[in-house]
Amino acid sequence: MLRFLREYIKTPNTIGAIAPSSRRLAAAMTDAIDFGRARCIVEYGAGTGVFTRQVAARKRPDTVYIVIEKNERFYEMLRRQFRGMPGVALVHGDAGDVCRFLNEQGFDHADYIISGLPFTSLPEQTSRRILVQTRKAIGEKGVFATFQYTLLRKKFLESYFCIQRIVRVWRNLPPAYVLQMRPECSRKGNPSARQPQGMNFPATMML
Repeated sequence: MLRFLREYIKTPNTIGAIAPSSRRLAAAMTDAIDFGRARCIVEYGAGTGVFTRQVAARKRPDTVYIVIEKNERFYEMLRRQFRGMPGVALVHGDAGDVCRFLNEQGFDHADYIISGLPFTSLPEQTSRRILVQTRKAIGEKGVFATFQYTLLRKKFLESYFCIQRIVRVWRNLPPAYVLQMRPECSRKGNPSARQPQGMNFPATMML
């Protein structure tokens, strides 16, 4: 907890939270993953490994799990926890390079991408680059899930993806929204195509 807080104080725009995610949030973030069928799962901004532990424990042995962490201290923590674990590929790098990391592991797309990145506080240019590459990385049938503490970036995310579900997780510090997204609503070849108006997705409360 203290180590996480120290990293937040150093780089609040890229960490985005004062405490690690809760188990309830981890459960909501991984809810959309079909672990029995997933061949490749990617995680952005793994931090101290809350989501990583859950996915690594539940995935099939032959599923490749690419964990991308840019913060050097968090990466070293993850390396100590998961080094040598079958099917877990730890990457010290930028989520905007996800397509390259997929290619290095022999994949042209990911079935699922989960993100702990704070799109509300990241520079807009950085967010756009990551989302464009994510849209390419999940192909036509993949799922992208992220959590945010507010819905200020909902319309921004809708310009790249079709939001399928929004889950409100109260048992987290602070409470968070989980957004599960697919690419279907984006017009082919135009990642900036907006979702049709009138499609509203009410939050599901988790106590």
